[in-house]
Amino acid sequence: MFDAIYQLGDSISDTGNLIRENPNTPFSHLPYGQSFFNNPTGRCSNGLLMLDFLALDAGLPLVSPYLNKDALTNHGVNFAVAGSTALPSQYLSTKKILSPVTNSSLDHQLDWMFTHFNSICHNQRDCNEKLRNALFLVGEIGGNDYNYALFQGKTIQEVKDMVPNVVQTIKSAVEKVISYGATRVIVPGNFPVGCFPIYLTGFQINDTSAYDELHCLKALNSLASYHNDQIKQAIEELKKENPHTIIVYGDYYNAFLWILRHVFVLGFDEASLLKSCCGIG
Repeated sequence: MFDAIYQLGDSISDTGNLIRENPNTPFSHLPYGQSFFNNPTGRCSNGLLMLDFLALDAGLPLVSPYLNKDALTNHGVNFAVAGSTALPSQYLSTKKILSPVTNSSLDHQLDWMFTHFNSICHNQRDCNEKLRNALFLVGEIGGNDYNYALFQGKTIQEVKDMVPNVVQTIKSAVEKVISYGATRVIVPGNFPVGCFPIYLTGFQINDTSAYDELHCLKALNSLASYHNDQIKQAIEELKKENPHTIIVYGDYYNAFLWILRHVFVLGFDEASLLKSCCGIG
């Protein structure tokens, strides 16, 4: 079992960093947070995030955002920022891709992490001891690099060309957290974004062959799979280079598809499914 969780990532795992950077973001208002906390906490959800369920399952307190300076940090810190990218926003802007939500990309979050460990560790040996039983999550991150590019008019091929750079950036981040003292790391992949309402609405097409049996856009899911295959390859390389570190792939892609295939068993009816899952709402 682990005794602390350290998270890097985006809106999938932000528990309140973005709303401290920018109090005017929609996530600082209801309905965000209404189902569990009864008030908005900065989570991009009406309830709990995957990170919260992990913490609860491990018997740990919910992981506090780094920018909440009053929070206890004995059981980990969350550096994730909603809207963040893997690649630095300055680099994306050279490719004419704007990062409209935050400049706190993965390198920025790693700087925060370094500052935090500098403040709690006397030296590397002390850090190794403190982090020996901690769990690190590096992502999910990179999804927004592709989201912004696609919605700003880049083609799927242009976005596919970004993948090796995004994956290399994530791999470098894993190497960095290992150098800080991480011994257990999860590196999640991307979701099947071709099943997401925002994509199904934004990239709707009259060609039925563009969709799979779950009414998801095949080309977008192929892009996500391409990213995930490269992430898995990077993990294999990292495992060879770091034989004493446990590094595992977080398969968000197939977990999401499992839910989509079992929607009726999970209590969704056809009307709500069409409205919320199929991009016609």
